[in-house]
Amino acid sequence: MNAIAYAALGTGFTFLLTSAGAAVVFFFKNQIGGNIQKGFLGFAAGVMVAASVWSLLIPAISEAEAMGLVGWVPAALGFAAGGVFLYGLDHLLPHLHLEEKQPEGLSTNWKKTTLLVSAVTLHNIPEGMAVGLAFAMAAQHQDPAMMSAAMALAIGIGIQNFPEGAAISLPLRQEGFSRFKAFLYGSLSGIVEPIFGILTVLAASQIAGLMPWLLSFAAGAMIFVVVEELVPEAHLGEHTHIGTLGFMLGFLIMMILDVALG
Repeated sequence: MNAIAYAALGTGFTFLLTSAGAAVVFFFKNQIGGNIQKGFLGFAAGVMVAASVWSLLIPAISEAEAMGLVGWVPAALGFAAGGVFLYGLDHLLPHLHLEEKQPEGLSTNWKKTTLLVSAVTLHNIPEGMAVGLAFAMAAQHQDPAMMSAAMALAIGIGIQNFPEGAAISLPLRQEGFSRFKAFLYGSLSGIVEPIFGILTVLAASQIAGLMPWLLSFAAGAMIFVVVEELVPEAHLGEHTHIGTLGFMLGFLIMMILDVALG
């Protein structure tokens, strides 16, 4: 199998976990409780921080050094570029976070449902890039350890995608959408992961030496999402310790998966 096929499989798995989360709308109607939501947000943040370090930045430095470059230079510049990219998307792409009344981004007449899906889509873009690149790098090197690490990343991202799918479908059901339509919107929020995962691998295959930059770019984009949105939302209102505990659990699980399987 080539790098694109591996990337498609890895990001396809994370997309399926988003769809599985959205499918809870067929069994439940109520939204996820506020404290549970905080725990999920914190968990997602922990997974993304751990993945950024072990699955992206450290491999980016190693890849750069193997090419004869100063390892930290592509890692630092790519990381900064990823943050700037997500900053731009955050200010341009119209989106609406749960529990918020005013959308962010450019002014638009998009419906609330589209804005909600757009918000989750912002999170999923760097996740798709990260998983796609991890599998592509493993395929290029034909390294079993790298493949195991890529699998660990896909599992970690997939776990935190499950509640994201539910966080879209359940509120839509409460607003009067049919169960199937609510499920469809929840699933679609994750479709950008295989799209961006495969596009990033295609870019890396066309330009030799781009892998260290792309890995760190994905890390910077994920950390921007964590600091800008996930951590603040996990600590809104009372019982903020739940978000903190969720973060620690997500970080710990992702670290164990990466080190144990890698």
